[in-house]
Amino acid sequence: MKLLQIKGETGDSVIMVGESLQNLKRHIPADRTVIITDNLMLDAYGKDFPSCEVIPIGTGETIKTLDTVQFIWDQLIQLGADRTAFLLGIGGGIVCDITGFVASTYLRGVRFGFVASTLLAQVDASVGGKNGVNFKGYKNMVGVFNQPEFVICDTEMLKTLPEKEVLSGFAEIVKHAAIADEAMFRFLEKNHRHALALRRDVIELLVYDSVVIKATVVNKDEKEKGERRKLNFGHTFGHAIEKTTGIPHGEAVSIGMRGAADLSVRKGLLPIQDAERIVNLLKSLGLPTEIQVDRQTVLDALAKDKKREGGRIHFVLLDRIGHAVVDDIPLDELAALPIIKPDA
Repeated sequence: MKLLQIKGETGDSVIMVGESLQNLKRHIPADRTVIITDNLMLDAYGKDFPSCEVIPIGTGETIKTLDTVQFIWDQLIQLGADRTAFLLGIGGGIVCDITGFVASTYLRGVRFGFVASTLLAQVDASVGGKNGVNFKGYKNMVGVFNQPEFVICDTEMLKTLPEKEVLSGFAEIVKHAAIADEAMFRFLEKNHRHALALRRDVIELLVYDSVVIKATVVNKDEKEKGERRKLNFGHTFGHAIEKTTGIPHGEAVSIGMRGAADLSVRKGLLPIQDAERIVNLLKSLGLPTEIQVDRQTVLDALAKDKKREGGRIHFVLLDRIGHAVVDDIPLDELAALPIIKPDA
């Protein structure tokens, strides 16, 4: 097991890569813990949960809402949970986001931690202290910054994931390498088959390196005032595509990274050979790099992005693989990127 610590304004968080779900009792006050999980996790791993109260919720983006938050608040009140309670989210990014938001708002805040069961959650969603829910179809529109006390990344749990879930995580791994670590990018190019096969030594290294990159950025800029914006590489277009098409997060981010790489080339920042390496790696991992969708619908969603200021938007570009820069891009400059094909 490898440990990594994030020090934030809202508290410290310990990331445990390679720790097992079976060792969970070592890290929680079992008599005061309430587990929040989804029905799929409960069916697959409920037998391994410690003896705690459990609040099961549904699955998918459609349950990441204030209605679900209100349901959990109500359950906590019925259980008599007070300020000594510890909330434990066991599941993917949606479960972790909801758990963190509930814990940060119930009784003005109680302790919480995560067991991240998906690759996406392990390398991204559960790390960094962002907790939130969607509102009227807009992703993560309502939320808070608050660090979990710990995140357990049990890579053995990844072996039960559907392929699409695994690929979503690999999109975020590519993102981390592209913005901050060219050596990691080369390692992934060389070992993508072993990574897709979830070979333990390869996947644990990629998870750990991703967490190191995100933790380093978060430690510098917890509230996303500058440096942390670089973690949005591929996400500006990605979120708009995800909202308008409903495709999985990782697939949308993959398309968004292709768009950001293309824009980086157009602006004279990134060598075209580097953009081609990014596209080739995404394709070798089974991720898409373009989509057929109504262009105006995506642009309308972009115009409502949280990162927009007036007619411009904070956009993450690359000047080389392993180094990102943030620029304010006019929205109309994004309209001509080739990632969006005419809707069939």
